[in-house]
Amino acid sequence: MTRKLTSRPIPLPEAMEARAVSEIPRGGHWQYEPKWDGFRCLLRRYQDAATMWSKSGQDLGRYFPEIAAAAVTLPEGDYVLDGELVIPAKRGFSFDDLLQRIHPAESRIRRLAVETPALFIAFDLLVRNGIDLAGMKLSDRRRELEDFANKCFARNPTFRLSPASAELTDAQRWLKASGGGTDGVMAKRLDLPYQAGNREGMQKIKMHRTADCVVGGFRYGDRPQSAGKRLVGSLLLGLYDDEGLLHHVGFTSGIKAAEKRDLTDKLEKIRAERSFTGNAPGASTKRSSEWVPVRPKFVVEVSYDHFSGGRFRHGTTIVRWRPDKKPTQCTMDQLNTPSRGIRL
Repeated sequence: MTRKLTSRPIPLPEAMEARAVSEIPRGGHWQYEPKWDGFRCLLRRYQDAATMWSKSGQDLGRYFPEIAAAAVTLPEGDYVLDGELVIPAKRGFSFDDLLQRIHPAESRIRRLAVETPALFIAFDLLVRNGIDLAGMKLSDRRRELEDFANKCFARNPTFRLSPASAELTDAQRWLKASGGGTDGVMAKRLDLPYQAGNREGMQKIKMHRTADCVVGGFRYGDRPQSAGKRLVGSLLLGLYDDEGLLHHVGFTSGIKAAEKRDLTDKLEKIRAERSFTGNAPGASTKRSSEWVPVRPKFVVEVSYDHFSGGRFRHGTTIVRWRPDKKPTQCTMDQLNTPSRGIRL
């Protein structure tokens, strides 16, 4: 069902959410797309103004003025796009550069908008020429989006059309190529309207990898256990670079309760004045400064989904301990080399 609005813009809908699953769903009612590693953004242009909102409702327009400025130059004057904000880098896109844009100083934002301009990758079209398309099934919205992109994006390189396919082989290829700006695959129901605010129409699948890391330190848990003894709560992970420096690359907190007491005893026996000789954990908060360095003796294999900017982007999961491996064998080069990204 569609409706025409003539005097004011259609209210911006809530962003459609995704349900995390472990495998790519199969069947003719699925459309596959790369999962972009950026900031989700709903962009509305109405007449001579553009507004941009994050999935949580945060105003993104002030942080990405170059996108808002480009949006009002497109040849259609009343539309709502759902997409992703990314910043190009030498190899794909840079999430770290994207984070730098969320800053309170307007002067800094405007400088970075020139130095590291963002792109908007569009993957859905919810309003066009005052017509609400959100009630249409995805297969019809995709046709509208492709027509919109053909007419509007060709002369404006700030906007790109996200690729989409109904072929499982394409989804598998995109999942395998994760890195350099993507971190998985999205699967969307072709037969459903836009599922604002729920997870019924979209699933996300991430590529999980493993790495052997040195335990360079630990943090105690928040609460004392039996007999008042504090037990380890999380491990600080490290990897060596080509020069032999041990860099902090992230943490893991998935320690089984039954193992915490013995692990605490082992780690307390190898306390050290210093462990990381390269990048060390920051001390910007009280919690981040309260960690205990240990000698680089233990190796643990962890599962992760994304590594960028010299660290694991999200928390890792312990796969197993590796007493058979020397700490010096835990080097950066074991990580998958980032992909150059998917061409748009």
